[in-house]
Amino acid sequence: MTGTADVKQQLKAYISKLANRVVPASNIHFVVSSGAQQQPKTAGIIAGLKEIGYVVNVVTADQEGQYAYKSAMHPDFTDKAFVVDIGSGNTKITWLEGGRLKTLEGPGAKYFQKGIGDQQVYTGIEAQAAQVPPMLKGTCFVVGGGPNDLAVATGKAGRYTAFNRLETYDAKGDAKIASTLNILKAIQAATGTSFVFNDDAFFPVGLLLGMK
Repeated sequence: MTGTADVKQQLKAYISKLANRVVPASNIHFVVSSGAQQQPKTAGIIAGLKEIGYVVNVVTADQEGQYAYKSAMHPDFTDKAFVVDIGSGNTKITWLEGGRLKTLEGPGAKYFQKGIGDQQVYTGIEAQAAQVPPMLKGTCFVVGGGPNDLAVATGKAGRYTAFNRLETYDAKGDAKIASTLNILKAIQAATGTSFVFNDDAFFPVGLLLGMK
């Protein structure tokens, strides 16, 4: 998409497909992730959506982490687990502490595109994960594109897929998967946690759950 006119034309075509599936325009919600906001073309897409009359929800990394938590956290685990959302642009580590959600943001699964080294990311993520309260470190519900690929490699078992030992996974030359594994290994080093992928969770789901 090279300009506002092109953006509007493609968006109208995309929206019409949703409308053809009997989704009222008032029920179509556009959400711009904190990672997507780092891309130069995103501003044009947002402008195009607003020009044709749609509401655009632009979320911060902190909000994104909280929405991911709401969609991924099993209600029976709020006092013994935390949530990690590994996106392309950033990673959000979120937990419940003192009745409030706390989110820390780190590099995402495509940090290699920014020239950031594996060890730098590992050290930073490990330090952040170490801040998760001890009683919550046993289980981590994880979401995101890279984790989804690992769940597929594990063999998805319905809504929840428990990961195998991280060292058993082979990135097979995929830089994004290798980076995802590096992030997960850093989190595990700091917490000793077990990872569980939630196949029905994604941060926009958490946003929608809060709408009336």
